[in-house]
Amino acid sequence: MTTKDERLSFLEEMKDVRRIRKPNRAEVSTPRELTPGHLERQRAAVESPVRDTNPLTSEMVEPLTAHDVLSWQRPGIQHGVFRKLRLGQYPIEARLDLHRMTVEQARREVFAFVGDCVRYGLRSVIILHGKGERNPDGVAQLKSYLAKWLPELTDVMAFHSAQKHHGGTGAVYVMVRKSERDKQHNREIHGSR
Repeated sequence: MTTKDERLSFLEEMKDVRRIRKPNRAEVSTPRELTPGHLERQRAAVESPVRDTNPLTSEMVEPLTAHDVLSWQRPGIQHGVFRKLRLGQYPIEARLDLHRMTVEQARREVFAFVGDCVRYGLRSVIILHGKGERNPDGVAQLKSYLAKWLPELTDVMAFHSAQKHHGGTGAVYVMVRKSERDKQHNREIHGSR
């Protein structure tokens, strides 16, 4: 409880205080005029769309079925090296599973995965894409796109459908090029130029 003197003292201190006439609410209405910053952001958004650095095509590709075998190699890949890849005789150093992904998600994942493989020096990897046997039209969509995408990546040297114990025609072995660091290391070991 306050005493009479305390109340009188308080009122004396507060005598010059005036009541605020505006309501105590935030202004939430949108301004009608556009600011110069807003106009500049609009212009920039229209002029320069986001540039996709991913070179993999997103256009339609030739449809493949569940049992089609994927097989491709760049010129210069030795026959014995490709044979070992085809037979699954290289140790699998990494795997990417594309099951349940959309084509666009798979496109981003494959591009990033191959880049990471080069960066970390992984040479023999596997990509699980599925067979598409449950699709009513019988088209293995991710497999069809993967067959188009892998040759588009300069870091991919060869690929072949996996052996049965690794997923058969629902997976693909991929041989990734050596990183510059690994090439230099080999030159130092073997004394090449």
